[in-house]
Amino acid sequence: MVRLILQNMVKDINFSHLPSNWNSFDLESFSKEKKLWSFQQKALENAIKALWLYYEDIKDYSDGEDLSQNKERKRLLFERYKNNGLEEDFDIKDGRTNKRIYELLKDYYQEENGKIPYWNFINRMSFWMATGSGKTLVIIKLIHILMELMERKEIPECDILFLSHRDDLISQFKKHVEEANRSNNIKIELRELKEYEDIKRSLFGTKSVVFYYRSDLIGDEQREKIIDFRNYDNGGRWYIVLDEAHKGDKEESKSQHIYSILSRNGFLFNFSATFTDIRDIITTVFEFNLGSFIQEGYGKHISILKQEVRAFKEKEDYNEDEKQKIVLKALIILTYTKKFYEKLKPLNLYHNPLLLVLVNSVNTEDSDLKLFFRELERIGRGEISDDVFHQAKTELWNEIKEEPEFIYEDGEKFKASENDFNSITKDDILKYVYNAESFGEIEVLRRKGEKKELAFKLKTSDKPFALIKIGDTLEWLKGFSGYEVQESFQDESYFESLNRDDSSINILMGSRAFYEGWDSNRPNVILFINIGVGVDAKKFVLQSIGRGVRIEPMKNKRRRLLFLYNSGEIDEDLFNKVKDNILPLETLFIFGTNRNALETVIKELKSEKKEASISLYKNEDAINGKLLLIPKYKKAGYLLVEKREPPKFEISKEELDLVKKYVNSIDDRILLMLYNTEPKKIKFLKESFNYEEKYYKKNGREYKNPDLLIQRIFDYFSVIPEEVDKLKELEDEIRHFKNIKVYLEDIENLKDKIEKVKNYESEKKQIEESNLSDELKRKLLRSLNKEDFEHGGKRINIKYILNHYYIPVILSEDEKIDYIKHIIKTKSEVDFINELEKYLDREDNKFKNFDWWLFSKIDESLDEVYIPYYDPNTNSRRNFYPDFIFWLKKSNNYFIVFIDPKGTKHTDYEHKVDGYKKLFEENGKKKVFNYNGLSVSVWLFLKTDDVNRLSEGYREYWFDDMGKVLEKVSSWQY
Repeated sequence: MVRLILQNMVKDINFSHLPSNWNSFDLESFSKEKKLWSFQQKALENAIKALWLYYEDIKDYSDGEDLSQNKERKRLLFERYKNNGLEEDFDIKDGRTNKRIYELLKDYYQEENGKIPYWNFINRMSFWMATGSGKTLVIIKLIHILMELMERKEIPECDILFLSHRDDLISQFKKHVEEANRSNNIKIELRELKEYEDIKRSLFGTKSVVFYYRSDLIGDEQREKIIDFRNYDNGGRWYIVLDEAHKGDKEESKSQHIYSILSRNGFLFNFSATFTDIRDIITTVFEFNLGSFIQEGYGKHISILKQEVRAFKEKEDYNEDEKQKIVLKALIILTYTKKFYEKLKPLNLYHNPLLLVLVNSVNTEDSDLKLFFRELERIGRGEISDDVFHQAKTELWNEIKEEPEFIYEDGEKFKASENDFNSITKDDILKYVYNAESFGEIEVLRRKGEKKELAFKLKTSDKPFALIKIGDTLEWLKGFSGYEVQESFQDESYFESLNRDDSSINILMGSRAFYEGWDSNRPNVILFINIGVGVDAKKFVLQSIGRGVRIEPMKNKRRRLLFLYNSGEIDEDLFNKVKDNILPLETLFIFGTNRNALETVIKELKSEKKEASISLYKNEDAINGKLLLIPKYKKAGYLLVEKREPPKFEISKEELDLVKKYVNSIDDRILLMLYNTEPKKIKFLKESFNYEEKYYKKNGREYKNPDLLIQRIFDYFSVIPEEVDKLKELEDEIRHFKNIKVYLEDIENLKDKIEKVKNYESEKKQIEESNLSDELKRKLLRSLNKEDFEHGGKRINIKYILNHYYIPVILSEDEKIDYIKHIIKTKSEVDFINELEKYLDREDNKFKNFDWWLFSKIDESLDEVYIPYYDPNTNSRRNFYPDFIFWLKKSNNYFIVFIDPKGTKHTDYEHKVDGYKKLFEENGKKKVFNYNGLSVSVWLFLKTDDVNRLSEGYREYWFDDMGKVLEKVSSWQY
């Protein structure tokens, strides 16, 4: 089973908990025109977490360290992979098939027992991101982050090299860099790799320089166009960023090893929409491939229609009517979609739909492109029998009326309007596809000096309707005769203006000349003619579909309309007005020569994940109408520093003195420009120097980075705290139990065990009412409330636990368990549950002092039950998610008790307790909230093994005995 091991490894690292040098980046801004989407920011967060894992957590990087330390770091990371389920043997062995590669690698890596271990190549991460997901923006932002991390001495100083396999993709990268440079303090200076020696000799150094080159022009020998990588080795100190760099490479594995050699003492970042190599998949740090892209609403729905293009398949005997029929079906569905666009056009919504025709052969005698074009020409001339038109429409409707399911979206279906579909006529096709009112001959439009594109129009129309984009149109034209060719001198090509509102092109035909580096929302129909199912064909299909799924219902809003509505980005009245007319425009219809092959290619992408979700059950017997309250918060109407006793900014005395001298010696206008702040905050900063004891804790950390330090102080003066808004009844704020993620081929056995334990109460009742002996009853009950499940030597316990909010509870015996997520696996939490079970078995347990009680695990990644607090380490308001919440009622007193068994080694507990005290205590006493006649108090307890080892200041919040907690709560009086 192939799994995304690196992504799973960083999944549970809380980004906001990282040290400030690692989490203080602006991940949203790109330029004045662009911001990064949430998924793009998540990709960067995951990348930072993986770098932190490698350069700090596994083995802390120290400036100027010996290279042997990096080898050790690789070994330790590889061990982490194995602990997370890596079983495959990727070691490179000497042998006939890879002799040349092995000899190449021996010069840079040490052999061990006749092989080169794979741990040597583990310093890498992959980004599996759909075509159209904005990989280039993520790449440039990642480069900014690498530059800053080097400046902060958190990662080694290495040169940065960007590699892509085509000149137009490098040009696209350059344009985005120029755009980012106009809006960012960090400027990237792009230089070709051939300039490397000159740049390195420069007095100004290379800190702002990013080198670039064509990936397919780097080899292991110097030739006319190929450069020898050895001339640029730099001791393996490169951060290499690959953008689809495995493409166009006939010696793929050798090139991949060359990139690894160059980055052996740095890091390799690999971006692609179409990973197929298992090594790329296991090192994927962020997966947002085509399936995820669509599921999250960033792309159109995909419907693969059963209408096959077999009439164009070689060596199969189909008459001309069959060929025409398949072309007609594509034009009918295009016309159907365009009719809906016409309804929405006055509201400036969506795009003008387009048919994309992708073929295997172009210039052969009976090429796919020529055969398709001939049918397009016949239809344009009016050579369509009523029978063929009727058959095409009927066959297509017979499939569509069955509501075909969308790929990747379980249960989601395409629902068509029968009236709109059946009303389509030949005249509609003329109008919406050919831009004409009557049939006519085709004439060719050719732009002077342009060899790669030809436009076509009917002589009865003044607008072109179709465009061919191929390598050599002059060669293609030789296969036809009798066409009038009109030459134009317009500045902009038809292809470049495709996305403009006034483009009249409705059909785009071609092969692989434009499927990458082309950005358009317009395709709603794709016709694949004779595209195979080999590795290259799979990549081509996925890449080209990626170009077809892009969507932009409104300017700069690139998600399907329902997602925009749910996130509050569009007006409800507008949504209700148009919602019944948007589905065709939000759907990509695909026709292929072999539907099953196409579907297999696309579904393969989905199956790579091998992820299943299991939902546990609310414990309805225990809940039974009980009132479960949680606190809700709102932003305060003041800044944190405006409070009478604000939490203090932590800084060393020496650095505070330096900041004072610097700030007092510089003009306010320069501060405004340098730190993008406000005059009010500069005033706060300068006044704070007169009240150091109020605002600064002067035995704090050292930043060793003046710009970062000053920015963090300004951030401190910007923090808005939260305050209690109200108490509310629990709805779906605890929901992690509905999303237990399992990464196993077969989950039926696990589900059966969960079901068995879930039914414990009903089984218990039957046993207790039976005539069995008491001893036998106890044995049976003990066997029913617990099940064990094991995979890969890692065991989980499935338990029925009294009065838990959901059942059953799943606990792991191993914190590093990797095949199941959102269970209780941290040792301190597992120990707490086990101790709680023992306590409940005691006759004198103090839960009996209450009218009723209930509790639940809280999962910080999915749930919304928390305590907000100020964290000086990140200089921001953060949320503290205690591991458990208890609800207890005694007469008219109602208690919400948060319990967190993390232990005193988590030194930030003081800040969390301070946050709790500011919200739920006043003058050292519990605040009382009234809710429907109940007096509600909120409590926080942190569990330790030995409360006597704690300092006095926070001792009252720690406990080592559950009975003492319950006694304290039950005897409380306000």
